[in-house]
Amino acid sequence: MTQPTGRGKMAARLRGLVWASRPLLPVVQTWDLHARRWVRALRRSPVRVVSPSGQVVERKPGPGKQPPRAAAETGPHEPQRKPSLQVPPSQKPCTWEDSGLRYDKALPGDRRLSSVMTIVKSRPFREKHGKILLEGRRLIADALKAGAVPKVFFFSRLEYLKELPIDKLKGVSLIKVKFEDIKDWSDLVTPQGIMGIFAKPDHVKMTYPETQLRHLLPLLLICDNLRDPGNLGTILRSAAGAGCSKVLLTKGCVDAWEPKVLRAAMGAHFQVPIVNNLDWETLPDYLPTDTRVYVADNCGLYAQAHMSNKASDHGWVCDQQLSKLHKYEEEEEDLEPGASKAWLPEVEVQSYDLDWTEAPAAVVIGGETHGVSLESLQLAESTGGKRLLIPVVPGVDSLNSAMAASILLFEGKRQLRVRAEHVSRDRSYH
Repeated sequence: MTQPTGRGKMAARLRGLVWASRPLLPVVQTWDLHARRWVRALRRSPVRVVSPSGQVVERKPGPGKQPPRAAAETGPHEPQRKPSLQVPPSQKPCTWEDSGLRYDKALPGDRRLSSVMTIVKSRPFREKHGKILLEGRRLIADALKAGAVPKVFFFSRLEYLKELPIDKLKGVSLIKVKFEDIKDWSDLVTPQGIMGIFAKPDHVKMTYPETQLRHLLPLLLICDNLRDPGNLGTILRSAAGAGCSKVLLTKGCVDAWEPKVLRAAMGAHFQVPIVNNLDWETLPDYLPTDTRVYVADNCGLYAQAHMSNKASDHGWVCDQQLSKLHKYEEEEEDLEPGASKAWLPEVEVQSYDLDWTEAPAAVVIGGETHGVSLESLQLAESTGGKRLLIPVVPGVDSLNSAMAASILLFEGKRQLRVRAEHVSRDRSYH
């Protein structure tokens, strides 16, 4: 037998190494394959369960899974359809990002911006187009809650817009502007960064707060010749606080929707019904049945003629400085000695703290400059009302219109509360 050569020995050694390493590979592969199969088996859920008695129970596939037959019917290259996710009504998008609302950025020379100043400055424009301007997040939120219809919002930061109800912003033009522009338009010392153009509210279609409706009183307010925006705004705020059922404004008053009035009223426009720009011929149609009209105005010569000396001695007469501004007094002085004065309304004068709320009452507040009109005294006479006087120290000028209105309205509220307590006490006795 021949001895292997050096090359033969080397080949034999290599074959031995190969055969020695081969058994290791199947072992590793077999272990890995069995492990994967076990893991896959743990993830599976049974399709049928067979009990020892032979009964077969079908198992429904989990959510989002197809049964085996349905999976087999699907082609190998056809992608499986994902189940549609239906959002219940309670989980509908409620954030700004989910609502799909969009806004525009104003460019220099945008004509929409000029409409803001037109509405602010022009009362004829507001009345012709039926638009008003509201400024500030709180006032805008009160308007939206009461059912006012917005048309355009100008804002400087998106956060201001996100504070408003999303459902109220659908269909509204949203325009982002620079804060400097809002600062130029605003009359506020510290602008709040958001302004809105609304359709002029109709008191019939408005939704007033439930707490306000529960505290309404048979008490109305009639504003006559009120031309100061600050006074009117303060009076509207007092009317809402006292629980007035309605506020009527005659022609000659300042526009109730002027920005200065809105600012002074602090949201009262959306708490008490306001009827604007009425004629004296149509005003009685807005009064409840059996309403008595009471007039509060600067006392003049006509009032003093009907006041007792005792009342005058105690200062229950206003200063006479503004008496010459009353038309009916001027014409009375111009009459000749033998002329008849029967056309002057005969309205009795009484102190404001005497009972005058036994029937539904309407209080007329006149302006400080022009006073009340002759028509208000005629209406008071025809309804059986009186002229209410607030005592002041002799020599002191008449009270501010807003102050006088507040005193009379809350006095009426006090009288109604006392009367309700007496009625309740009488019922308990019986």
